[in-house]
Formats: sequence, structure tokens, C-alpha cells
Amino acid sequence: MNDDVRNIVLGVVATAISGGSGWFTRTYLWRRALRRKQAFFGLPAGSDCLFVANRQMGGTESSLHRNDAFALLEISALIRDCGATVRIVTHEERQGFGERAEFCVGGPASNSRTVAHLRSMLPGVQVDLSPEPHQEHRGAISVGGEAYRWEPGLVEYVLLARLTTDQGARPVFLLSGQTANSNQAAARYLARHHEELARTYRDAPFCLLLKVVNSDAYGPDVTELVADVTPAARTPAAAAA
Repeated sequence: MNDDVRNIVLGVVATAISGGSGWFTRTYLWRRALRRKQAFFGLPAGSDCLFVANRQMGGTESSLHRNDAFALLEISALIRDCGATVRIVTHEERQGFGERAEFCVGGPASNSRTVAHLRSMLPGVQVDLSPEPHQEHRGAISVGGEAYRWEPGLVEYVLLARLTTDQGARPVFLLSGQTANSNQAAARYLARHHEELARTYRDAPFCLLLKVVNSDAYGPDVTELVADVTPAARTPAAAAA
């Protein structure tokens, strides 16, 4: 074998080794990221989860606002990436939590399941459910001594929470907004920032307050983090006062 042939063979071998090493590294990093995502969402491959659908405010019990349907699509993509499946149930279906992961969408005015989660796991959160459409504080979210009011078309608030009970139990993700648009905004925020949230909180519960800005112009696209309100939200309002 002359020098030219030997150099060609060595080049091919080096390329194969380099390519194989790169493929192995990429595969390892992809699998590690997938395991972290599955752990954060409580969605191991082959598992199933619940999407608890609310009803459209002012609509029939079976109606779903288009933005809440879009929230379902945002969340379904995350579930599919984890290799899990989703079962859609109505907010009136009675069941416990912790056996499977759950995504509960909608504020307490449209989702009775949200009412139960707030009462049992986020007792420091109060939502004004006044039925008068022009009442100033209608839909306001109060937590930590502050009230966050809905200004139609300008400012909307939504709680994004990861709730757990016992160690090893599957989490409940609560997206409780003042409007269907803010529910979708929370789903989109979760889809975009789940890696950062997983690094920050790991398997711990959290409750974030998000603000949707100028929804008439931007829809659910411009969303800001207002605060991490976890301690205040998990402390009963009377005790906090």
C-alpha cells in the first residue's frame, strides 16, 4: 500500500470515527433532554394524561372557545414529544389526581376542576367571580395582597402552576386565565419555556403570574412574567393577612 492509498484509508476511517462520535453525542444529548422533559411533565413514554377542558363562558356546557382549543393543540405537541397520549375530559368529571399527569385549562368561572385545585393546593389565590359584565374587579386575580385586574383588550392575567402532592405523584399543570386568550398564552409560554422551568424548579411545585399585553393587537403572542407567587399562593389568604 503506497502513501496515497494509506492516507485515503486513514481519512475515511477518521471521518467515520468523527461522524460516529458526533452521532453518539447528539443522540445522548437528545435522550437526556427527552428524559428531563418527561420527568418535568410526568409523562414517561407510553403513559397517558388528562386534558381537562373548560366550557366557553356564556356558551353551552359542551362548548369550547377556539383559543382554548388552540391551547389544547399547544399542549398536545408537548405530550406527543414525550411519547405519551392524551385523554380529553370535561371539567365536571370527578376523579382524583396524582395517578396520571393532568393539564387543567380555564379559570374558576368556566372550570369547576380549577376551583377544586385552587381551593386545595393554591389557597392563597382569590378570583373575583362577580357576574356583572361591567363590574370593575370582575375576573381580578388576588394573591400576595395584590389584585391583578383584567382590562379587556389591553391587559389579561393568567396563573401557570405546576402542582404536586406526594413525592412520586404525577403533576397537575394549571392554566387559569381571565380569558380564553390568556389560557392559550399560558400554554404557549409553557411550550416555549419548559426547559428553563425544569432547570429552575426541577420536580418542585410552582405558581407563576403571567401578563398578556395588548391582546386586541397581539393575541396570545406577547406574554410577560410578572412574578413567581408560589409562597403567597400556597399560603391560605387568612394566614397571609
